Amino acid sequence: MLLLLFYTFKKIQYIQVIAKSEAEEHWFTQKLDHFSGADSRVWKQRYFLNEAFYKPGGPVFLMIGGEGPANPAWMKNGTWLIYAEKLGALCLMLEHRYYGKSHPTLDLSTNNLRYLSSRQALADLAHFRTVLGVAQGLTNNKWVAFGGSYPGSLAAWFRLKYPHLVHASVATSAPVHATVNFPEYLEVVWRSLASENAQCPLLVKKASDSLVEKLKDPETFENITKDFNLCSKLQIQTEMDSAYFLEMLAGNFMDVVQYNEDNREFEGVQGGNITIKVLCDVMSDPALGDAYARYAAVARLLMDTFSLKCLDASFSNYLRDMTNTSWEGPSASGGRQWVYQTCTEFGFYQSTDSPNQPFTGFPLDYQLKQCADFYNISAEQVAQAVAQTNEYYGGYNIKSSRIVFPNGSIDPWHALGITQDITADLPAVFIKGTAHCANMYPARSQDLPQLSLARDHVLLLLQQWLKN
Repeated sequence: MLLLLFYTFKKIQYIQVIAKSEAEEHWFTQKLDHFSGADSRVWKQRYFLNEAFYKPGGPVFLMIGGEGPANPAWMKNGTWLIYAEKLGALCLMLEHRYYGKSHPTLDLSTNNLRYLSSRQALADLAHFRTVLGVAQGLTNNKWVAFGGSYPGSLAAWFRLKYPHLVHASVATSAPVHATVNFPEYLEVVWRSLASENAQCPLLVKKASDSLVEKLKDPETFENITKDFNLCSKLQIQTEMDSAYFLEMLAGNFMDVVQYNEDNREFEGVQGGNITIKVLCDVMSDPALGDAYARYAAVARLLMDTFSLKCLDASFSNYLRDMTNTSWEGPSASGGRQWVYQTCTEFGFYQSTDSPNQPFTGFPLDYQLKQCADFYNISAEQVAQAVAQTNEYYGGYNIKSSRIVFPNGSIDPWHALGITQDITADLPAVFIKGTAHCANMYPARSQDLPQLSLARDHVLLLLQQWLKN
């Protein structure tokens, strides 16, 4: 569900999530196209319900699903349920259209994906809130939206665009500013690694540069194949091939930094024990050999963690998977859909175009070419779509009220979020030393004191806003 968010779909084989808790599925009859009165087609959207804490007249908490299946574990765990217990709230979670079991169309053809957008998703939320409000007698209750990462942006935008339907929002780790090129992501990765060990990002850069040099000589491919335990002999015939391989290996560090020490085990996520400290310890260990050898050791460590027999570094295989339009296809769990949204709305391409980061070899052009390869969308169309998104939502310049924006300093996505108060009614909660969506996860004894304070502060804001 949400908070798998922004996992790099090129490395989708690294993600293993098992819904641990059973929660009853409910289905809502949703409109296919909210913006055409002439289109009466409908489909079934999945949602979950927890009434355990509800007190009549209390608020309704709506958790917004994101770019992956809605995980019912969130109906039993998470900070929002602590708030619900204290505030007597009814809890709902609505799965995002085109993800999980919420299938608006027969397949994922590019023609059908035109109904996949944040605007349609917000209209889904509005229609769900309106119809369910009437059916359950909750129309006059105060509704509060929750979301983390992309759904955090949706939570903010739901309050922005439908203020008559949602009273307040908690928009955690929300990248509200769309941008085609997002080199700042890897700049934050550098700083986050350096916060653990000043030499760590320098060693990563040395290793990455060394690998790039080796890729210029086909004689090295056999050794590289063995070093990184690739599923088949490395083949570099185009710049896309090398960029895909280099991005996949950089992704080991990107993913660990993004979710560093987040308490995600309840979601069924593996690998939470692999932290920035673990990676930097490997990169600093002279017994493993030179920087390149340590870089390969990191890759093998993560493969062992996720029980992968080998690493598929073939861009042609990735292209084949991402252009499979079946709901049973290898990218249907979210990869094909989310990359489509980046091409048609957000960009967010984590390129190596900045000199102030440790990696080399996957420039913006490589990311943009995927939009053309997968969906026949040009670089110019991507740029226009991103500009339109900021025009529609306001980017950093949100004009609304009763939205709180928590962000973590370690999380690379904070660069596109609200990290300083806009107004007293649009406050930021910037949490030093924490990663992506940390405040949403269940509390534990080893949490940083500032993380505990942030969770308490959000509760205080909700108490104040619900009195209004």
